[in-house]
Amino acid sequence: MGYTERFEQSEEYRRDELIRKIEHAVGNMTLSELEALYYDMSTKNYIND
Repeated sequence: MGYTERFEQSEEYRRDELIRKIEHAVGNMTLSELEALYYDMSTKNYIND
């Protein structure tokens, strides 16, 4: 395994770790917090319905 392959794997692992943490945080939010997050993300075009 070359250097770039190891770097890509660690980057993928870090991405997966961040997604798990975000999912956990979102799962603990109240409805009003979720609505505020949704509004913020949609105004920044992270969510396009």
